[in-house]
Amino acid sequence: MFRRIYMDANATTPLLPEVFEAMRPYFMERFGNASSVHSFGQRARGAVEQARVQVAEFLHCRPAEIVFTSGGTESDNLALFGVTRPGDHVITTAIEHHAVLHAAEALQHAGREVTFLGVDANGVIDPEDIRRALRPNTRLISVMMANNETGAIQPVEAIGAIASEAGVLFHTDAVQSAGKLPIDVEKIGCHLLAISGHKMHAPQGTGVLFVRKDIKLEPLFYGGSHERQRRAGTENLAGIVALGKAAEIAAASLRDGMPEKLAALRDRMEHAIIASVGEAGAHSTAAPRVPNTTNLWFDHVEGEALVISLDLKGLAVSGGSACASGASEPSHVLTAMHVPAERARASLRFSLSKLSTAEDVDAAIALVPEAVSKLRELSPHYAAAN
Repeated sequence: MFRRIYMDANATTPLLPEVFEAMRPYFMERFGNASSVHSFGQRARGAVEQARVQVAEFLHCRPAEIVFTSGGTESDNLALFGVTRPGDHVITTAIEHHAVLHAAEALQHAGREVTFLGVDANGVIDPEDIRRALRPNTRLISVMMANNETGAIQPVEAIGAIASEAGVLFHTDAVQSAGKLPIDVEKIGCHLLAISGHKMHAPQGTGVLFVRKDIKLEPLFYGGSHERQRRAGTENLAGIVALGKAAEIAAASLRDGMPEKLAALRDRMEHAIIASVGEAGAHSTAAPRVPNTTNLWFDHVEGEALVISLDLKGLAVSGGSACASGASEPSHVLTAMHVPAERARASLRFSLSKLSTAEDVDAAIALVPEAVSKLRELSPHYAAAN
């Protein structure tokens, strides 16, 4: 039986043992409702507030500015709907995750004006395009910190400065940056920032929205006064504890050289595969990227077929965003980068985690060229040309 190798960390990451041990007691012994006044509830409240401090330290903000949610999608939606009203203008980009793109489209139906800006060939927005798109009624700019498909890092600090100068709110989806890049909301200059636990070795179903002090946020849910009346609903106690622990571990990993280790593994894999395969390359290589991600294209190959072929050999990778799996259309991100549809469909995302090893990379370097070669042999167009 072959060893299975996971290289789809941008879709989700496994729980770290330390994270699981931190959350384990809150399933049974420490199960209280954090809104209850008795000792069970107060112990639960203490655990939630400790996690709030851990996440605040990770993002360099005040604990009171942390709102716990069910994940990145809810955080993004809460940000976009929470600070805009009919008649407001919103600026975003064509490469956002669907949690922002589809929310922005819904904003249009709800009476907001939305501008979707393009990007360059490396998938990076020009901050000056944002400046030029500003209107008197612009209320919010929403630009992701790093792209989930290509790993390209956006110039969020420059965008934050433009937003500040214009007196406009700035939201950034940092779901694919958390745990891979240092995040300092003061340096970024953002008013709202979203992260998701399961992208950084916490459980699925946990997330955070940073909301800068004095920003009034209209809630999506109505009920109790949880999260300072910003997110009604009994807290996911075990998940919040886990997210706090994961944030603490991620902060330590960033200090201890984990990004550099991942970048070295990623670069070795990327260069070796491209050199071995031929008629292949990587997207967004001229842009700064998060250290764990590469998006490779293999001409004359259907990406979906290659994902399946590699999975049968024990290597798990992705055709792009996990949230768009099964879609027949080429990636909206690569399309926005003006990548031809055929090449976009021949592109795969390899995303490492802090658990990835040199042995994993060696296996991928061996498996991918073999799988590509076999699929090309089955392609009538490739066979005719060769």
